[in-house]
Amino acid sequence: MKKRVIIIAEIGCNHNGKFNQAVKLIKRAKRAGADYAKFQLFNSDEVITKNAPKANYAIKNSKKNQSQYEMQKKLELSFNIHKKLKKICEKHKIKYLSSAFDVESLNLLKKLKLGIIKVPSGEINNVLYLKHLSSFNTKVILSTGMSSLKEIKNAINILKNGRIKKNNITLLQCNTEYPSPYKDVNLKAMKNMKKIFNLKVGLSDHTLGIEVPIAAAALGAEVIEKHFTLDRNLQGPDHRASLIPDEFKKMVR
Repeated sequence: MKKRVIIIAEIGCNHNGKFNQAVKLIKRAKRAGADYAKFQLFNSDEVITKNAPKANYAIKNSKKNQSQYEMQKKLELSFNIHKKLKKICEKHKIKYLSSAFDVESLNLLKKLKLGIIKVPSGEINNVLYLKHLSSFNTKVILSTGMSSLKEIKNAINILKNGRIKKNNITLLQCNTEYPSPYKDVNLKAMKNMKKIFNLKVGLSDHTLGIEVPIAAAALGAEVIEKHFTLDRNLQGPDHRASLIPDEFKKMVR
């Protein structure tokens, strides 16, 4: 029997810093068939310098006169808000998930007693972060955007040297461009990682449409993560590369 694919609705920052919008996204993600509603926990002052430039896709989809720091600061949710969102997820019978972008945020997620922590692509070379995470007794989903096989291997070894069991690590093929061109998706990399590392694999997808996640599932992906929004025309860095609820429901089906 084929294993069931775990579906993650990547809400990320598509709440636009608004609690009520985050709640709506949770409810719609559940109705669309997602297993997890995923958020991002970060401290802008810890991870972004005040003069950091925006990525090109963020410039197109957000206020032109904002810096990267100013944009992210407005999208930052407090830990108390995350606690409330976790409870709302539980009420609506969808699992809460979050990625952490700094050590402080990892510690906060630990307080939420999650069974899984998501490591974003940008932290795969953050040795102090990975060493700290390795002290947790948790499952890990590791995105691999922008990484080489050597970097992935190093990250896995750091995690395994702590309390994290190898078979509790899932690798996600990821192309870190929003939206990602079809010619750069490279789903064979997902299959290759499974063969090389003997781990569960999946896809963190930033393409437009639903064809690529379906192809990934056909090739053995056990986890699909896809950005989720209520309206692609909303202002914010990730809305344009996200699925709206009806599309997400179709993808799940």
